[in-house]
Amino acid sequence: MEFDIVVVGGGPAGLATAIRFAQLAAESGDEFSVCLVEKGSEIGAHILSGAVIEPRALEELFPDFEEAGVPLNNPVTEDTVYYLTDRNIGIKLPGLFIPPDMHNKGNYATSLASLCRWLGEKAEELGVMLFPGFAASEVLYNEDGSVKGVATGDMGISVSGEQKPTYQPGYELHAKYTVFAEGTRGHLGKQLMEKFDLCKDSETQHYALGFKEVWEIDPEKHTPGKVMHTIGWPLGHFPGGSNGGSFLYHLEDNQVALGLIINLDYSNPHLSPFDEFQQYKHHKIIKKYLEGGKRVAYGARALVKGGLSALPKPIMPGGIIVGDDAGFLNIIKQKGTHTAIKSGTLAAEAVYEAIKGGSTGGEELTSFVENFEASWLYEELHRGRNTTAWMHKFGLLIGSAAVWIEQVIFRGKLPITLGDPKPDHAGMKLASKAKKPNYPKPDGVISFDKLSSVFLTNTNHEEDQPCHLQLIDQNIPLHTNLPLYDEPAQRYCPAGVYEVIEEEDGTKQFQINAQNCVHCKTCDIKDPSQNINWVVPEGTGGPNYGNM
Repeated sequence: MEFDIVVVGGGPAGLATAIRFAQLAAESGDEFSVCLVEKGSEIGAHILSGAVIEPRALEELFPDFEEAGVPLNNPVTEDTVYYLTDRNIGIKLPGLFIPPDMHNKGNYATSLASLCRWLGEKAEELGVMLFPGFAASEVLYNEDGSVKGVATGDMGISVSGEQKPTYQPGYELHAKYTVFAEGTRGHLGKQLMEKFDLCKDSETQHYALGFKEVWEIDPEKHTPGKVMHTIGWPLGHFPGGSNGGSFLYHLEDNQVALGLIINLDYSNPHLSPFDEFQQYKHHKIIKKYLEGGKRVAYGARALVKGGLSALPKPIMPGGIIVGDDAGFLNIIKQKGTHTAIKSGTLAAEAVYEAIKGGSTGGEELTSFVENFEASWLYEELHRGRNTTAWMHKFGLLIGSAAVWIEQVIFRGKLPITLGDPKPDHAGMKLASKAKKPNYPKPDGVISFDKLSSVFLTNTNHEEDQPCHLQLIDQNIPLHTNLPLYDEPAQRYCPAGVYEVIEEEDGTKQFQINAQNCVHCKTCDIKDPSQNINWVVPEGTGGPNYGNM
């Protein structure tokens, strides 16, 4: 199938790309073909974010977005930050301690999945061809090496590689230009970065794992638009623990969204991010909202947090990488939706300009980089470029002080750019030299186990298909990771995908429960031996989040 532009990924970056391109074509009266493929069962199925959304980029895309019915109905009414010292103490930080870019006045607390569904409707109204349920599994190249498009995965292939009665071959989607917007640690984006050496002039990329739950709470405890962030406990409460932070957002209809963001540079292999999250909910200032309430949703996903200095070259012949796939998230603001939308908008404008000018495709669109560097997006990312490095190098307290000095006193214009060359997987200590934390058992009221949590994600994969969690060396989990690191995949995975099973005769097996995978990509990032390669499963597989 031939198109002018193919977009991979139905998140905010991909949808903004498709919409902006279609808008430009409509304004000029041109007829161009736009295709967007999304591996989730529907637009929004794989979307998970806090989310407090800054509307700046959305307003540029739709100047009349409020009249157009955008689902942003819950403006932020209260904005607080707490430092948690232990299970019971939370110190409210004065506004003076909060850098300007972390304030949320004028933003909205809402569901990103709901916003993406609305964007999907707008894309279809503009004539964009949306293909949900189709996983782009391969990059296609022209003879000159430029990107030709993508191929979607075959359906109905058995574990043994044979065609089942339900077999359907994938499609080749050819385009003049292809825009990759797969989200954090994109399967194809990772391949493109390697093939075109896009990271050669960039600092090391860093990641975090984000958890989220949605609760229905007592109406008397609910304040629409109230936003609360925390730093400190339970993170860092034992040697080798992680830094990060948490959020609790009051949404509409007596619901709250709460979550914990855990940096994946932690060194203690015994750390369990899931159990850290469950423990966080027992802090007294969080628990008081949840008591008497009901958990209705759970999910997890990795976040990209390296910032501007870790941003790869986002262009290659015939293609552009946008959104979290490239790393456009603003870590100081703790937001990525508006930056994703803006990066997608800039990509669409670069592609449209090239095609309108007579390009037949395959060129490296340097205009995207030029326009990005001249935009407010670059300016914003530049202000917070050192945030991750400060925290990694100096820890929570000193690192936070350094961020405050740079942001408040120097207004983000400190004349240095820091880097942190050690990748997140490389600092893992030996299990024998790391303290094992004692996590309390879940009470089934405030805290829960992994399997009951995964049940709420509505995750489903066709069981008889090749495993999408590929081991480069089948022996490493038991022969290397287990004796050295007590096989941390058992703990860093938020969905119980990886298990070490001991048989009656004492032998052990490494078991992969691929059906549980919520597509968070943590295993691809954190495995200390870099032995796990996450690839796309059959289309429609994975979580089916509601309004996450």
